Amino acid sequence: MTIRVNGKEIAAGAVLAEMQYHPAADRAAAERAAAEALVLRELLLQQAAADGLLDGAADAPEEAAIERLLERHIELPDADEDSCRRYYEANRKKFRSPDICEAQHILIAAAPDDEEGRIAAEAEARRLLETLARDPSRFDSLAREHSDCPSREQGGHLGQVTRGSTVPEFETFLFSLEEGETCPQPVPSRYGFHVVRLLRRERGRELPYEAVRDKIADRLADHAWRMAVAQFLRILAGRAEIEGIEIDRAQSPLVQ
Repeated sequence: MTIRVNGKEIAAGAVLAEMQYHPAADRAAAERAAAEALVLRELLLQQAAADGLLDGAADAPEEAAIERLLERHIELPDADEDSCRRYYEANRKKFRSPDICEAQHILIAAAPDDEEGRIAAEAEARRLLETLARDPSRFDSLAREHSDCPSREQGGHLGQVTRGSTVPEFETFLFSLEEGETCPQPVPSRYGFHVVRLLRRERGRELPYEAVRDKIADRLADHAWRMAVAQFLRILAGRAEIEGIEIDRAQSPLVQ
């Protein structure tokens, strides 16, 4: 693949090196994504040079020149109050405090690649569940005796857990339980098998506009910036002579 942007060649080796930053379903897709990224960069560098932003290369490295180029050509107003409030009203469900769970568990450890160890760990977890079914009050003592987690010193108590604070496979089961319920089956994770009980749940609450206004303004500003940069790149691509790669100039290039 030989690519030229206004006569400037982009080496095949550069495309191959860039591919590591563009994972895709197959090599062809990754190669095209890498080539497009390098075409965008070359368009920006050529415009930076035309604007005199690459003069004195030692004092104006390419990344800094591109940043100054975009600052020069793209002006964005701050997100106004009406826009922020409209966004909030349309997305109120997104602005909530997280659910908080208080939980305890018993971990029977087994490595992910230890098939025999995991079979034994699951069997032990099931045995503990049978014991707890007969006498739920024994959870603390069983955790202290059998758990492979440091929380055993606290009877398996994990304190407050929010989504993202533990491994996803554990949270999937924990957040589906009712208060006071012990999961009826061992919970598998990369660490082994868990016996899990949800002690208490505090539901997240909708956050008031004032608490999230700055976050919304930043989000809207970031979106506007990306759209403006994409439009600027489309303008550059539309008037450039690009060989070796077909770009839909009405849609691409786009900023991810």
